[in-house]
Amino acid sequence: MEEVHINNFALSFQNNRLSYCGQDCQRIPSALWKMYGTKVHYLDLSYNNIETLKGLDNFTRLQELILDNNKLEDNIRFPFMPNLRTLSLNNNKLTDLEGLIQKINENMPKLSYLSILRNKACPNQLSDSDKDDSDYQRYRAFGGSRSWRVHARTPPTRTARDTDPTRHDHSSTTITCRLLIAWQT
Repeated sequence: MEEVHINNFALSFQNNRLSYCGQDCQRIPSALWKMYGTKVHYLDLSYNNIETLKGLDNFTRLQELILDNNKLEDNIRFPFMPNLRTLSLNNNKLTDLEGLIQKINENMPKLSYLSILRNKACPNQLSDSDKDDSDYQRYRAFGGSRSWRVHARTPPTRTARDTDPTRHDHSSTTITCRLLIAWQT
C-alpha cells in the first residue's frame, strides 16, 4: 500500500484535538495515527473522500469523531471505540439506519450524540420529498427499540399553543435529523 503524503499546512493538532480536513483522502493517512493516535481525543476528518475507516482503531483515546462530508457507505466497519461519546457522519452515503445503529450498539458503548444529517438513512422531508411522517416516526421509534432514548432536534416552530419562535416544539414532525442518544438507566 502506498504511503499518503500529509499536507502539514492542513494539519492542526492542539490540546489533543486533531483536524485534517479537505485533503481528498480516501482513507485515514497512516502518518496521522502513527504520530497522533495515542494522543487524540477529538478527530475531525471532514471534507475528504474517506471510504474506509482502516486505522481508526489506532486512535485509542478518541471521544469525538467528525467524519462529515465524506463517502462513507453502509459497508462501513467501525472498530471498537470504548470512549467515543460523539459521532458525526453528516452528508455521507448512508442509507441503512438499522444497520448503522446496530454497528454503533456493538462498537460504541458510551456514545451519547450521533448526527447523520443529509444521509438517506435520515428521513428529512425538507431535503427529500420521498420521505413522509411515517418515515420520521419509524426513525424515532427505531432508536427506542434498541434500548436507546432517541431525541430529534427540531428547528424552532410556531404552534397554536406557543407563539414564542425561540422555543423548540419537540412534538413537531419537522426534523433536521440530528439524533441525541442517551443510554437508559
